[in-house]
Amino acid sequence: LHEQVFVSLDAVAERLREAPQWLLLSAAPHGASAGLVDQLLSAADEGGSALTVVDASADFRFADGGAFAAVYGHPHPAPHRLGQFSCAVPEHLPSSERPHACHPGCFATAMLLAIVPLATAGIADDFFVSAVTGSTGAGRTLRETTHHPVRQSNLFAYQALRHRHEPEVRALAAAAANRDVGLHFVPHSGPFARGIHSTAFAKLKTHATQAQVHEVLAEYYRSAPFVRVEAAPPRMKDVVGTNYALLNAVVEADTVVVCSVLDNLVKGATGGSLQWANRLLGWPETLGLTAPAAGWL
Repeated sequence: LHEQVFVSLDAVAERLREAPQWLLLSAAPHGASAGLVDQLLSAADEGGSALTVVDASADFRFADGGAFAAVYGHPHPAPHRLGQFSCAVPEHLPSSERPHACHPGCFATAMLLAIVPLATAGIADDFFVSAVTGSTGAGRTLRETTHHPVRQSNLFAYQALRHRHEPEVRALAAAAANRDVGLHFVPHSGPFARGIHSTAFAKLKTHATQAQVHEVLAEYYRSAPFVRVEAAPPRMKDVVGTNYALLNAVVEADTVVVCSVLDNLVKGATGGSLQWANRLLGWPETLGLTAPAAGWL
């Protein structure tokens, strides 16, 4: 490992000729990833190798370039590639005929895990979500909301009802549940480094008891190795550092609440991306992803 070094993009393109099968995990920023991916896919085609791509940015989360431009304020760098990517939480798309995948973001994953089973079952379809994320979800660029003196021992909301990932989540939820889904999202900045705690509220469309909602969630994720439906409210300490997510539902009269927790850097980013890579390459979905929580993160 000590011999591995960073190389130029041109060097990577040349290296694609050295083997018939490659995997690209792109963690480039929103707006930058698509161009890099497009360049390397073209190089793989020219070199006669097969390149499988899993992207963690927002560049392939929309079905068309216009939807991307409306949110990010500039044209999509490679709109001709959009039809080659599937975008979904792995648990919500058991199979795909497309050669590449895009993993939703960390907030999106936490919300979608909670709301898609209820929308699919017709229990609820208009959700209000309050979610708190750790500082590692903000990247390293210095901003008012990421500066340590502001964030340390503090809790505050930001971009309430206008967060840029809300349209993505709404579209992905509708696609997974096969029905329109309403979403009203208020993100919060938490005084911790790792993890997301999301609370989704909704009015029940049909009568359902707490036990029935619990069973809907449990049945939906029965074959999902990384999603567990708990009898008690979930805690971030139980999942931080892992690819697992925990859910818990509470029902009172006509209101349902689903809490979900996950690690924003693993299940919400790299771990979810590796799930997609394992699946696309025909490997066991759990390969390399079953480590337990560290407990001290």
